[in-house]
Amino acid sequence: MNKIITFSHPETTSDLLTYDDYKTFPDNDGIRKEIIEGDLFMTPAPSTKHQSILRELSFLFYDFVKKNKLGEILFAPCDVVLSRINIVQPDLIFISKKNLQILTDLNVQGAPDLVVEIISPSSKDADQIYKKRIYEKFGIKEYWIVDPDEETVEIWTLKNKKYHLATKAKKPQIIKSRLLPEMKIDLSKIYLE
Repeated sequence: MNKIITFSHPETTSDLLTYDDYKTFPDNDGIRKEIIEGDLFMTPAPSTKHQSILRELSFLFYDFVKKNKLGEILFAPCDVVLSRINIVQPDLIFISKKNLQILTDLNVQGAPDLVVEIISPSSKDADQIYKKRIYEKFGIKEYWIVDPDEETVEIWTLKNKKYHLATKAKKPQIIKSRLLPEMKIDLSKIYLE
């Protein structure tokens, strides 16, 4: 179960956690920590199936983006600092060449162009509700929700500052990004089992 914790940091007068609080959390306990609107979200390390899907998807994205010199691909764990009270670790991140100034040696400072979340029972609500809201709010142009159990991918695109479902596909269909229209992904290549 996704654990959502709200509490005051002893050194602040606010009930909202910030990036300064986030930097004090242990990072060697195998628990993913994110702050969304000042609340701490914690999830256990992902399953091997999740990691397998992320590996395959990362290879496909990386190969396409690098071959075409379109920008940078990163994957979790990598902090994306959207604001003082919104720090997330999407499973996969695409930053276009024109947006590379948000990439620092320490983290990503601002909204990537595209993020991917691979849902699990412990992260389903966070990914489909809370993070989707935050990604929309901060203007991330494209958001992919990958469901290993259903073997589907939903692609949400930003139009007039709101997400709209552009595509929902199921294995063995082929999907393509609106942001990277030449990239076509056969879902059979990411859902190997």
